[in-house]
Amino acid sequence: MKRQVSLYEAKTQLSALVEEAAEGEEIVIAKNGVPKARLVALSQPPKEPRKPANAFQFTYMAPDWNDPDPEFEKLFYGEE
Repeated sequence: MKRQVSLYEAKTQLSALVEEAAEGEEIVIAKNGVPKARLVALSQPPKEPRKPANAFQFTYMAPDWNDPDPEFEKLFYGEE
């Protein structure tokens, strides 16, 4: 079933219109009574699900606070 809404209504109620389209309703968006766009459900879900950031196996190596920092040592003791 088609439903026509104004551009203003589409802007103010976009979230609800997207849910209606996802449930199978076709929504036509009109500007000054002239149809400009059609909002419909996707025919299939996206192919690959998104991966969370930790899926990239990034490991943070914290500095060993017991080892002296060479740059810091140079400031106090000079070059060796």
